[in-house]
Amino acid sequence: MSAAANRLLFAWLEVTGLCNEFCDHCYADSGPKGTHGSMTVQDWVSVLDQLADMGTLDVQFIGGEPTLYPHLSELIEHAHGRGLGIEVFSNMTHIRAPLWDAFTRYGVKLATSYYSDTAEEHDQVTQLRGSHKKTRANVQKALELGIPLRGGVVAVRDNQRVQEAARDLTALGVGTVGGDRTRAFGRASKGAAPTIADLCGHCAHEKCAIGPTGDVWPCVLGRFLTIGNVLEKPISGIWGGAQMADVTADITAVHGEGVQSCTPPQFLPMCGPCGPCVPSVGHCDPKEAGSITGADTIGAPA
Repeated sequence: MSAAANRLLFAWLEVTGLCNEFCDHCYADSGPKGTHGSMTVQDWVSVLDQLADMGTLDVQFIGGEPTLYPHLSELIEHAHGRGLGIEVFSNMTHIRAPLWDAFTRYGVKLATSYYSDTAEEHDQVTQLRGSHKKTRANVQKALELGIPLRGGVVAVRDNQRVQEAARDLTALGVGTVGGDRTRAFGRASKGAAPTIADLCGHCAHEKCAIGPTGDVWPCVLGRFLTIGNVLEKPISGIWGGAQMADVTADITAVHGEGVQSCTPPQFLPMCGPCGPCVPSVGHCDPKEAGSITGADTIGAPA
């Protein structure tokens, strides 16, 4: 697919690999020992400018834990000034007053992961004592401030209280709640090499991800498939370039062309199919794409 026919509409911006949690299913392998990488604030500002100039509509700031990145408010302000829609995917445990102000001032949307309705089980997943209490309290605060918020439950353990967690978020007032399974990337792979087969197949279809060292990936999970680096080449030269063509050909060889027509929302409405499907989708057959409507899910699982 040509770059003209495949516009870059969305980008995940992984501004840091630092996280105060240490979830054993983290696809980014982030944690307390993570760093902000080699991208400077000005590098990220340049990325935002390039995306806006290319007609990108939305960005999602991710990590690690993006609220631990000291210049997040500055980047949010700049993205807003360039007309980009903004979402921050956060574990909702470390939001200071200046960030709350930026979220409300610039129309930021939030997304978060939630693992259980009980503090004990949630904290076991995050390996951060007190994380459930903080996340739940900040979910309530976001809703009180009128900040749009999506929640999602990732099934990471046998007999996990996933349905109860989803009901708890709904009871709090979260309007969009979905779920996903653990995917074999990062720490969740437990040392196994990542494979294209565990991706949804929609990688590089209207979306890409940019990491803290400037690497550009076809999606947030496909970080083992680098299509370029923004410190070496402008995004306009990476998107639709030879390296991207090689990667998308490899993805198509595994998933086939038909996967592009199947869009049950998983990480984004353009992502899918997921397996097993979230309950609101029910199936992931690309041949039956026309029957998939109205499913709610979450963004990139933390």
